Order: sequence, then C-alpha cells, then structure tokens
Amino acid sequence: MTDLELLLPPLAAGLLALASHVPLGRQVLRRGIVFIDLAIAQVAGLGVLLAQHLAHDLPAWALPLSAAGAALAGAASVAWLGRVWPDRQEALIGLLYVGAASLAVLLVSADPHGAQKLASLLSGDVLWTTWPALWPLAALTALFALAWRLRPALLHGGAAFYASFAVLVSLSLPLLGLYLVFATLIVPALAAQRHPGAPLRVAWGVGAGGYLLGLLLSWYGDWPSGPTVVLALIGCGALAMALPGRGWWATADNGP
Repeated sequence: MTDLELLLPPLAAGLLALASHVPLGRQVLRRGIVFIDLAIAQVAGLGVLLAQHLAHDLPAWALPLSAAGAALAGAASVAWLGRVWPDRQEALIGLLYVGAASLAVLLVSADPHGAQKLASLLSGDVLWTTWPALWPLAALTALFALAWRLRPALLHGGAAFYASFAVLVSLSLPLLGLYLVFATLIVPALAAQRHPGAPLRVAWGVGAGGYLLGLLLSWYGDWPSGPTVVLALIGCGALAMALPGRGWWATADNGP
C-alpha cells in the first residue's frame, strides 16, 4: 500500500468533518459562543469515558451512542443557559467545559490506562483512521448537508443548531480528538470572516489545505497527527487572514 493510499482515510475524515463543521463554526462565531465547541466535545468525551467506566467489553455502537447522548444533554444545557442567562452564557459554557474536563480526570484517575485515554480524547490519532470508521460520520454528514441545502435557514434556529452540533461533534471526536475538532470548527470560520465575499471558498481552502499539509507533515515527520494538523490549520488560517480582501480567492461564492 502506497503512502497516498494510507493517507486517504484520514484526509477523507477531515473533509467529512469540514463539510459540517464549516457551517457550524460560522454559526458559532455569529452567536458569539466560541466555548461551545470545547464544552460539547468535552461532554461527549465524558460520555465515552463514563460508558467505559461503567461497563467493559462494550459493543462497537455503544461508545458513539454514549458520546451522542452526552453531547445532546450538554447542548440542551447550553440552550437552556442561553434562554435563562443570555448575558452570562459564554462564561457558563466555559464552566461547563471545565466541569466536564474535571469529571473526566476523576473518572480515569484510578485507571492504569487513564493518561492514555485522556490523551486520546484530547489529541486523537486521525492518521490511523480506517474507512469503516468513517461510515457513521459520512451518513450523518450527508443527512446534515441535505437538510441544510433544502432549508438554508436551518442553523438559525436554536433547537436544530444545537442538536446538529451535538451529534456531529460527538461523531467527529473519536476520529479527530478534541483539539482538532475545535480547530476545524473555528479556524476556517475565522478565515471566512476575513473574506466575506467568498466565505465557503476560503473556509474550504484553509480547511482542506491545513488537513493535507498537517497529515503529510505528520506522516513524513513521524509527529503526532492531531497537534500537527491543528498547527497546520492555524498556519493556513493565518495565511488566509493575511491575504488582502481582493483577489480570485475573494470572488463571490454566494455561501450562506
């Protein structure tokens, strides 16, 4: 098997994540709730760790279901906080993240493999993603893209946004890790804000370029894939934000 063939599954994982995380990330920035990315991903990870703590030899479907259930509960909490304390929502979301992270540390504190589980939750190992592992994310991403295409205003509603965010982030988390999920949501969306005439073109260029560069550096440099791709995304995002607002990259793409 060639290097290119080995890199195709992780690159596909990144592109699938971008397909949903670009519009979700742009909506996060519009709403001013940046911490929701970390909080929901951390709550989803806590759901996985809790399932592993309560039962051994779980079936393959149990962990994604645990992550999705925990993420939906976290998203419902965030939506409730937004209604009850809208002026304090971002600070409370930050506390939700810190609380979930602290509970995760306590859960694995007596586990001899606890440090490894936490590292996997945070950094992931996207480089070793396999094709079968992509099917759940691919199916939900296709459903999300279809719904978004038919109803572009879908993400402007509270319930649809929070539910979509929770499910898609929980499916991305085991493949990418928390750091890379956050970077995939925020970096392309930030770059798109710099070029409002062509937001989708810029966001996809930054995202796809960052994943390709990061995976190549990880593969040939023998570096951890998650942090390497995160840094590559940040580098591509910084380059896009440094570009002037005029040029072929800023031609209108009519992105929502």
